[in-house]
Amino acid sequence: MKINYLKYVEINPVKWDKCINTSFNGVIYAYSWYLNIVCDEWDALVLDDYKAVMPLTHKKKFGLNYLLQPFFTQQLGVFSTEKLSSSLVEEFLKRIPRKYLYIEINLNIFNKLKPIQGLKYDYYPTHQLDLINSYELIHKSYSTNTQRNLKEARAKKISIINSLTINEFIDFVRQNLKSKIKLFSEREYDTLRMLCSMLLRNKAGELFAAYTDQNELCAVSLFAYAHNKSIYLMGASSAEGFENKAMFLLIDYFIQKNAEHNSTLDFEGSRIEGIARFYKGFGAREVNYPVVKRNKFPFFFNLARKIRAKLKQ
Repeated sequence: MKINYLKYVEINPVKWDKCINTSFNGVIYAYSWYLNIVCDEWDALVLDDYKAVMPLTHKKKFGLNYLLQPFFTQQLGVFSTEKLSSSLVEEFLKRIPRKYLYIEINLNIFNKLKPIQGLKYDYYPTHQLDLINSYELIHKSYSTNTQRNLKEARAKKISIINSLTINEFIDFVRQNLKSKIKLFSEREYDTLRMLCSMLLRNKAGELFAAYTDQNELCAVSLFAYAHNKSIYLMGASSAEGFENKAMFLLIDYFIQKNAEHNSTLDFEGSRIEGIARFYKGFGAREVNYPVVKRNKFPFFFNLARKIRAKLKQ
C-alpha cells in the first residue's frame, strides 16, 4: 500500500473519475470536472493505482499554503473503491504535506476517525431523506408544521415547474441572497453559473422554480444528481415566496416527483436551528460528517486574520 502525493498536472483525470464512479462513497463533488470548476487549484493523495483518492483543495496567501473547503462542496475527504477503514482515512490525513500550515476541510459521512496528534475534529450535520418509499408514506412523516405550510402554499395557488434558464436562476439568487450571504462575490456567482451549465448539460442536475398566481417567480432551487443521491445544492426565496411558503411546496414537488426511486435526498444540512427544522420537517434524518482542522500559521498571520474578522463585523 502506497499513498502518493500528486500535483494537479500529475493526476490522471480518467482514472480519478473512474475511482469516484466506482467508490462505495462516491459523491458528485469529487469528480475531477466538478473540482475543476469550484477550485482554482487542487492536488491529491492517491492510493496505489487509484484504489482510493483524496483531493487537496488548496490556496496560497502571502506565500503560505493552506487547505480550505471550496464553495458548493459540502463533503470531500477520502473516496475508496474498497472497504474503507478508519485507519486508512487516518493514514491519508497523516500524508497531507506539511507545507499546508492551515487546514479546514470537510470529510464525508463514511470517513470514520480516531484522534490524530496535531489535528482537531468537529462534526457538522447534513440531513438526508430516503426516497425509496411511496410519496404517500413519505408524506405521512412530514411534521405538522410542514403539512400546514404546504396547505397554505396550495391555498395561495403557488405553482412549481422544473424549467428555468440559468440566467433567470442566477439573477434571482443574486437578488434574493444579496443581504443574506455577504460572502458571495462575483467569482462565486461565476462558479455557480459554470456549475449550473455543466450539471444541466450532463443531465446531472435540474433547476426548479415556484411562481405566484400572478406568474411572478418567488423561489428557485438547484439539485445535483450522482450515486443515487439528489443534493439540494442551492435554493432561494423572495420575500413573497417566503411569505407564501413557496419553498415548502417546491421541496414537496421534488419529493413527489422522485418518490419510489432508490435514491436519497441530501439537503446538505445546517447548524442553524431554523434551517435544520425546515429539513427535518420533511422527515429527513441528521447524519454527521467530520471537519478536520489544523492551524500552524505564524502568530502574526493569525493575529492579522482575527483583526480582519473583527473589522468585518
